[in-house]
Order: sequence, then C-alpha cells, then structure tokens
Amino acid sequence: MEALGHGLLPLVALGSCQKEQRCQLVRIICSPLPYSLNSCASLKIRDGKVKVLTPREAGYAIQLSNKMLLDVRPPMERKKAWVKGSTWIPIFDVDTSLEVGTLSRRATNFLMGGWWSGIPALSYNKQFLSNVEEEFAKDTDLIVACQKGLRSIAACEVLYNAGYCNLFWVQGGLEAAEEEDLEREGPQPFKFAGIGGLSEFLGWTDQQRDAAAKEGWGYRLSFSARLVGLVLGADALFIGAQKVGQYLQELRSH
Repeated sequence: MEALGHGLLPLVALGSCQKEQRCQLVRIICSPLPYSLNSCASLKIRDGKVKVLTPREAGYAIQLSNKMLLDVRPPMERKKAWVKGSTWIPIFDVDTSLEVGTLSRRATNFLMGGWWSGIPALSYNKQFLSNVEEEFAKDTDLIVACQKGLRSIAACEVLYNAGYCNLFWVQGGLEAAEEEDLEREGPQPFKFAGIGGLSEFLGWTDQQRDAAAKEGWGYRLSFSARLVGLVLGADALFIGAQKVGQYLQELRSH
C-alpha cells in the first residue's frame, strides 16, 4: 500500500472509494498536515463533491475536454514516468532537513523497510497549496493523480477546503493505468514508477512479477543473474573481511 509519508508520524484514516461508492477505511502513515485528514475526503467523493475517474477516463478527459492533470507524487516517482503536459506539484516531498528529529525519522524509515522499497522519508510540502494557487484558478477543472490514489485523496481534501470546486480524483492512481490510457513520458511504465530499492533491483515486486509472466524467461533470467551476482559479491566481501582480519592479527603478533 502506498504510504503518504514515513517515520515516527501519526496514523490517520483515509478512504478508498469503489465504483459503487462504498467507503473502506484504511490506515496509513502520514506526516503532519495543516489539519487532520480523516474520512472527510472519502465523504466528499461519495457525495460527488470530488468526482472519480479511472485512469482511462482521465486520459479521455485530458484529450477531449482539455482538463489539466495535477501530479502530486514525490520526485522519485515523477522522474520515472509522467503524463505528458501534466503539472507537477508534490504534496509530500523528500525530507532533506539535517535536524536531529528529521535524521532520526530518516534512519527509522530506512531500517523499517526503506532499504527494501527504496521509498525515502517524506514530509508535507508546506508550499503545496500556494504553488497550486499560482498555477490554477479556483474554478479550474483539475484532475488530481498520484501513484496509487492515496496521496491524491489528501491533495483533494486540501484543495477542496481551499475553494477548488471542480476536482477529479484518479482512482487507483497512475499505477492502475495501462500504457494506452494516458500519454506517457519518461523512461519507465507508470506501473514501475512507484517501486525502488533492493526489491526493484532483484525484480521481487508485484509489478515486475506481472511483467515477467508476460515477457517470459528472458526477463526472469536477468533478475536471477542479479541475485547470483549479489550473493557472490556478499561472499567475496565476507571472505575479504576474514582475510583482512587474519592479516591484522598477524601484524599484531609480530
């Protein structure tokens, strides 16, 4: 599940809306927002205040009615794949502060799975709303998208409360899009934009397994070779460390 942010941060409940507009609350970890986000975001979707689009419908809306797409993903996802002509304003950004509390959150995030997923510690972008207001008038038809659909719910809540009344939420995010749904730019498919870390390197993500099932053995063998290389590299480092230890002991004994 896509987390809004990482580290020792408060839990809040957000909703994911199904086609029949039934709300399922999910618990996600997020960094502090200017106010508490709760099921109000999902209620706005259910009440029709924020309209729901599938990725394919979003593609049609962009092509046929010139609606604007606001990409609220963090930079490590945006740089891999983005919708042509979209505007990028992240609601959460990579936390690069050197404050003690931030360094602690970054270390905790890494130890709690960041090394595996490749997702860094994120913090709320305090300039998000002001940056959006610089780009778009309050009556703009605005399609809001993220990677999996959770951060964009948070963005819709912020924007609606600020007076944006023509909001469209992309259900499932860009990861749910097929390549023909939206005009893509960037080096990777939309489905791969949210993966990273050691899991991506080894090909052990759901997205890569799905791709392997379609591509065949050639795709799988490339990642198997990476795993073998990783094991051999770790072995070489272990043996090297032992040799260095033995050498140092011999020096001390003389």
